[in-house]
Amino acid sequence: MIKSMTGFGKSHVSLGAKQLSIDIRALNSKQFDLNLRSPGVLRSREAEIRQQIAAVLERGKIDCFIVLKQAEGNVAINEELLQRRFVRMDALATKLGANTAGVLPALLGLSDALIEEEEFLSEADWTLFQEALSIALNAADGFRIQEGDGLKTELTLRVDNIHKNLSQVSVFDPERAETIRTKLLLKMEQLTVEYDRNRFEEELIYYIEKLDLTEEKQRLAAHCNYFSETMNEKVSNGRKLGFISQEMGREINTIGSKANHAGIQKLVVLMKDELEKIKEQLNNIV
Repeated sequence: MIKSMTGFGKSHVSLGAKQLSIDIRALNSKQFDLNLRSPGVLRSREAEIRQQIAAVLERGKIDCFIVLKQAEGNVAINEELLQRRFVRMDALATKLGANTAGVLPALLGLSDALIEEEEFLSEADWTLFQEALSIALNAADGFRIQEGDGLKTELTLRVDNIHKNLSQVSVFDPERAETIRTKLLLKMEQLTVEYDRNRFEEELIYYIEKLDLTEEKQRLAAHCNYFSETMNEKVSNGRKLGFISQEMGREINTIGSKANHAGIQKLVVLMKDELEKIKEQLNNIV
């Protein structure tokens, strides 16, 4: 399974006179980075909320906004605080010769002017909230899975292209070995000193064996197969796929350094291009 880190989810729950809305947004991040904003009624439960979100979304930059809408009957005016402030503001307005008509409305607009009479949730309310949070999380996770299907199609195409280019490397192998042998023989014939031809052939064979690409091709093919197998596992493994892509890059680079052939070098460039596209997509996988 492949999951994108991008996801969105919403839900609402009624808890008596309280209305809670939950809005979750997830974007790319290497780690689990949660920005949680919750009302005071949930402040004591924030650790549990974080655990519930982390268990489902795992990785990404996640914004979770929980908004409380409460019936007016459950809100009281902080009269003592407003009275002290009004006396001070009225005295200041009188001193400055200003109109005091707008003082009270301004004071009522302050964040601490009103007091929530119920600053707690019952266990039954907490259970209902957890269910609503699960709905929002599952919606975000479902969005991630849907986006992941598109990413998987793209990654499969790129891995298949690397496989195809790798298979073409073998086409150039016989020509490459003969070209290396011909170049070295030509240089030896240009020498003005005598040399042991048998010893030269032995060294030539050793040199060509050092440039043999068989092991690198086998390892790269194995890494590509492992990459595909990992994409089909039951869980999303973005980090694991990243490690496999690093190993793929090492083998492609080694093939390039040992190529000594323009045709193979071209194939190496094409494989590197496909691998870079894979790495770009991996940045958005859980």
